[in-house]
Amino acid sequence: MALAEAKADAIISRNTMDHLKEDVPSTLLITADTVVVYEGTIREKPSSKEEAREFIKGYSGGVAAVVGSVVVTNLATGNRKGGWERAEVEEGIMLNVAGGLMLEHPLTLPFVDTVVGSADSVMGLSKALTEKLILEALSS
Repeated sequence: MALAEAKADAIISRNTMDHLKEDVPSTLLITADTVVVYEGTIREKPSSKEEAREFIKGYSGGVAAVVGSVVVTNLATGNRKGGWERAEVEEGIMLNVAGGLMLEHPLTLPFVDTVVGSADSVMGLSKALTEKLILEALSS
C-alpha cells in the first residue's frame, strides 16, 4: 500500500487545491498499485521482454498471488482511506501461455482453474475495495 500512498502524496504535492471551494462537498483522488507475489518474491512490471518470458515460465506449477492496493483521499477534508486485497491464480494450462496473468484475455480465461479472491483484483483494481474506501473517505 506504500506505493499507492506515495502516488497520492506526489500528486497532492504537485497540485494546489485552491480550486476546491467550500460549497463543493468532496473531490476524491484514487491511487492504486498492483504487484504479483510468486514464491515469496514481489514482481513488479518486467523490465524487458526476456524478463517477462522468464516470469511466465516460472509460474508453471505454482500459484501466483496478485496483491492490489487502493488509496482514496478526500481532497476537501484530507481524509484518506486505504486497503489491499490478495487474489491467487492457480495454474491450469493458463500459466504456460504468454500473458499468463492477463486473466481477462479470451484465450486465457478458459484455462484458469481457480481464482481465490475477485477477478477484478487480479486485473489490477478491486471494484469492491475501491467502492468501500470511497464511502469511508466521504463519511469521515
